[in-house]
Amino acid sequence: MTDELILANARLVLPGETLIGSVKVAEGKIADISGGASVPVGAVDCEGDYVCPGLVELHTDNLERHIQPRPKVDWPHASAIIAHDAELAGTGITTVFDAMRVGSISRRESRYGAYARQLASELLELRAADALKISHFLHLRAEICTDTLVDELKAFGEEDRVGLVSLMDHTPGQRQFRDISKLEQYVKGKHGFDDAAFQAHVAHLMELQETYGAVHEAEAVKAANHFGAVLASHDDTTEAQVAVSAGHGIRLAEFPTTVEAAQACHAHGIKVMMGAPNLIRGGSHSGNVAAHELAEVELLDILSSDYVPAALLMAAVKLGGLWGDMARGLGTVTHAPADAVGLEDRGRMEAGKRADLIRFGIKADTPALRGVWSRGVRVA
Repeated sequence: MTDELILANARLVLPGETLIGSVKVAEGKIADISGGASVPVGAVDCEGDYVCPGLVELHTDNLERHIQPRPKVDWPHASAIIAHDAELAGTGITTVFDAMRVGSISRRESRYGAYARQLASELLELRAADALKISHFLHLRAEICTDTLVDELKAFGEEDRVGLVSLMDHTPGQRQFRDISKLEQYVKGKHGFDDAAFQAHVAHLMELQETYGAVHEAEAVKAANHFGAVLASHDDTTEAQVAVSAGHGIRLAEFPTTVEAAQACHAHGIKVMMGAPNLIRGGSHSGNVAAHELAEVELLDILSSDYVPAALLMAAVKLGGLWGDMARGLGTVTHAPADAVGLEDRGRMEAGKRADLIRFGIKADTPALRGVWSRGVRVA
């Protein structure tokens, strides 16, 4: 990280504006930003391409996809982590909060096993060995309506880089799956259930919520406070649910399902995060509120790639067009997510910040990535 890098003649994306200029990097940090189209000797001529901070991803299931590329296929974890890391770097993501589920559905219906502690240890070992290209934190998705959650949470501590804990409740008939027919399509397609098996599954989930929901929600809040992690809600649907979230001290709402919930979040000072695939596709695959609807009424703060890493930059550029403000659109994937989780050293192009940078052009309204740097080192 000792070599100097200058990206010149670039359209620099600053928190409130874009301007033609250059950014100088030294010792892994941004050393200087200056205006003008000149290209100093030894600098990279960006030819008017955008240069902005590296993308900050708070919720992605991508690592889970790599460790289990097919049902019942457990891929070697080190290989999966390294491949996942390289894939994210190749889409412009330079900071990721890797989502890992804690809380298997139940010991009785053991389609899901506990995996997060082992996977987290392997990821942290690779990070310590400098085997990863980008910056990794942990995002524990706490499935509160399960009987194993508390035991799985106890396996983590303050030293584990747990930056985010989200409270998940996927019980049918509410939140993401208000429309049970959408859940039926998903579960039958994924697990091959017939009608009887699906009905038994639904009954079991409702039983779990009644037994564990309230108790485990409280335990997950305690765990997040112990880790020093930011708390997030998930799939809030009503004002009442948002009020409960606010009472827990939640600062981030992942994928609220209605305009009502998003409005309530803003009333409580809770940032709203929506999925980039939702924005790109024009709607939610679960039949919930469309991200563009929230953007149009000033209720969208942060984007997440969710299940398509390449969607993050695409969606931010699309938001820039929708709002008529590229700096604002890109802010939803740079400084806004960084601020939401308390990362003050990145997300903005300012002197002294980490030199996590991306360069891209736009072709046919689609961003074309041309370079990615993590702490001043080119990684894609």
